[in-house]
Amino acid sequence: MKSINPLHIGILLVVMIAFLFMKLSQTKEELITTQEEYSSSYKLAHKLSGLKSLYADKVKTKKELRKILKNSLLKNSRVVSVEKRDFMKISADKIDLESLNYLMSKILNGSFIISMLRIEKINDKEAALEVEIKW
Repeated sequence: MKSINPLHIGILLVVMIAFLFMKLSQTKEELITTQEEYSSSYKLAHKLSGLKSLYADKVKTKKELRKILKNSLLKNSRVVSVEKRDFMKISADKIDLESLNYLMSKILNGSFIISMLRIEKINDKEAALEVEIKW
């Protein structure tokens, strides 16, 4: 029986250690990229959560719209609002420009999901309006 040369065992151990160090460095790089991806995903999820709480609150949206529509400018303009299950439709056949400006500034500056907006000029002082807001 031949004996195993200790030099071969030493070379084998050095090769195995070099291989393990290479695998370890690759694993570290994968860990770093995975951590970066997790961090960006976490930030995105946090932003989406904030947007969802801002735009998807049905009760808050209804409450804000009702508050806007109770203004005396809009009562005089005969603005009609119809609530459905998942949207509210606001319309006016004739609305003066001051009332229209008030309504549009409140709706466009608020956190509403506007699915349809139609404004038609009737004359220099009046317009027709149709807005659909989803929740």
